[in-house]
Parts: sequence; C-alpha cells; structure tokens
Amino acid sequence: MIASDIPNDPARRIRQAAEALAPHLVAIRRDIHAHPELAFEETRTAGIVAAELARLAIPHRTGIGRTGVLGVIEGGRPGPTLAIRADMDALPIAEETGLPFASTVPGKMHACGHDIHTATLLGVGAVLKELAPMLAGRVLLVFQPAEEVLEGAAAMIADGAAEGVDLALGFHNQPDLPVGSFGYARGACLAAADRFDLVVRGKSGHAAHPYAAVDPIVAASAFVAQVQTVVSREIKPIHPAVVTIGMIEGGATYNIIPERVRLKGSVRTLHAEARDRAEAAIRRLATGLEATMRVQCAIDYQRKVPPLVNDDRVLEPALAAVRAQFGEVIEEGEPSMGSEDFAEFAARAPAFQLRIGSGAPGRDDRLHNANYQPDERCIELGVQALSRTALEMLA
Repeated sequence: MIASDIPNDPARRIRQAAEALAPHLVAIRRDIHAHPELAFEETRTAGIVAAELARLAIPHRTGIGRTGVLGVIEGGRPGPTLAIRADMDALPIAEETGLPFASTVPGKMHACGHDIHTATLLGVGAVLKELAPMLAGRVLLVFQPAEEVLEGAAAMIADGAAEGVDLALGFHNQPDLPVGSFGYARGACLAAADRFDLVVRGKSGHAAHPYAAVDPIVAASAFVAQVQTVVSREIKPIHPAVVTIGMIEGGATYNIIPERVRLKGSVRTLHAEARDRAEAAIRRLATGLEATMRVQCAIDYQRKVPPLVNDDRVLEPALAAVRAQFGEVIEEGEPSMGSEDFAEFAARAPAFQLRIGSGAPGRDDRLHNANYQPDERCIELGVQALSRTALEMLA
C-alpha cells in the first residue's frame, strides 16, 4: 500500500490491502475455529492475537479484563480516540458442520462467529497500521473475552479499556444478510439483558396427603403462568419486551412433594421504562406467591447489560464510509431482542454496531447453531468497511 495514494483513491487501496490479507486472515480464523475457548478461557486465542499484533509492530497489552488484549495505533496528528471492538469467546455447543477445520474441543464451538470477528479486527489493525500517518487521533483495537456471558466488556472496562475513548465502533456477522451486504438499525438496536433466579420453598410431604405439605411445584407453576402477563398487561405495547423462563427444576419422583423448586428466567427490553416495570412486576409476583400459596420465595434479580444504542454521531459517518467503499450495499433493519455487551462501551461513548452480511449462497444459517457456517468472504469485506470507517472518522 502506498499511503500517499490514499487521498486520491482510498477505496481501491483499502480493497487491495484487504484482498492481500484475506488468505492469512482466513487461516487465522480457521485455527481459532478449530480451538474454541469459552468465556475467560481465551488464553490461546489471546496469544494468537498478541503474536499477530507484535508481528505488525502494533503496541499492545494482554490480560485486560483477564484474557482480553488491547492494541494501540497512534495517528499522525492529534484527534479523538476511536475504539474498535471484537469478541473472542466460543459457545458450549457440539459442532456438527463436518468441516476440515471443525472444533477439536468436544462440546465447544464458534457458533456465533467470534472467530470471524477476531480475524477481521486483526485485518483492520494491519490496514490502519499502514494508514496511521494519515489518521488524526488514535485507534484502540479491543479484543474482548466473555461476550456470550455478557461480562467481558465490563471486565475490560474495569481494567481501563474505555479510558479516553471518544468514539466506539462494534460489528457482528449476520447470517440473515447475504455476504457482500451490510445492515444497521437506528437508536436502540439490541436489548438490555437481565436475568433472575427464583427459589420457591414449600414443605415436602407424601403425594397422598398434599394437605399436610406445601407444594412448591404448584406455586412455581402459578408463577410461570402469571409472569407471562408482565409483557401483555404491564408494559406498553410499543415498548418491546420478552420475559422467558428458561429452567424449572424440582422434585425427584412420583409420590413425593418436594421441598423446593428452582427457576431461571431472562428479561429483554429496549426501553428504560419497560426494564423498570418488568423487574418490579416479577418481584411483586414472587412476593404474591408467599401470601397466596404459603411458600417462601427468594429471588436474585440481576441487571446484566443496558440496551445497545447506536448514536448518529458514529452511525452516520459509518454509513457514509461503507457507501463510499462499496456503493449502496447497506440497508436499515429492525432492532433485535438479542443482547450484546458492546453496550457497555456504548454507554460510555458515542457508538455504532455495524452488521456485516455473512450468509453463504444456498444456506439458511442462524447464530448459535451447531451447523453454523458463515461465508468467510465477510472477513475481507468487514476489514474494508471498518478500515474505511476509521479512516473517514479520523480524517
């Protein structure tokens, strides 16, 4: 790449650089894919990232947020600090793709494409390192652990990863978008994620004599039914919300009323008012069981991450950059009730998350699926889109 040519034809130069990097980045992705690591276990992946940053002569620190890596590219002139974030962790899923580079670790798989993200950000680092003299400001390359448990961003931020950050850029591969296309949503694009554990304690006894016991299964069942009214009767219809009971456990055999039942649930909301109402309602319903069903309820309600809100101050220049690089390949989409802890960075600085099409021709893939096979061309295209966005934002 010839830096002096960038002002005249940045699209061509960035494209050529990304195309040249693509085989190497695909090889890195396949290596990471074959050796998936769960949340806060990403020591091997972090080692690959650190080695690659060292090869590119990009200063970096490891052990940020336990297993995260933070690289720094200093621009040629003073300006804002732009953080670009990729997540590194895998999922506890047994892979069924049959690919030659499939997971070698039983019960673990990169079924969400974080291997794609890691390779993409390494490519962005390589391109921006060459463009550094033209940048007004600095770029932080944030390789984050533990996104799937919604704890890695907070851990890195606690170790200083967000200090001095003026703007933040995130991205995610999207199998519902064909490779070569991009997407976005305005405002709150991903939901806040909260969760709760509820223990309903009764009094165990013989199934033949329920009057001498206090049945926690009946009480827990009533709670499951009642909690469905939180969305339908307590939250405004124009405020999307989802309340789901994901686990219920109690009892061991046919003829014994158990002592307790355990439930686990999740709450997703896009608006602060809905988030507050949902928590208050769930707590109230649990308290109500004690009065009406003679049980004791212990609830542990945790707010995990806020909604991810795309800020127009980052969104608009990013859209312009993608269109300048590729043409009209980016379209507005809808918010999702999925969650993403990049929201922790977005809560501290204006941010935007770009959706990068990864759908392969002839396939109908979905994230978190044992047979997920993204189109690897999304790596090179993501490098182009993110590099061009950084170049334009730090011009």
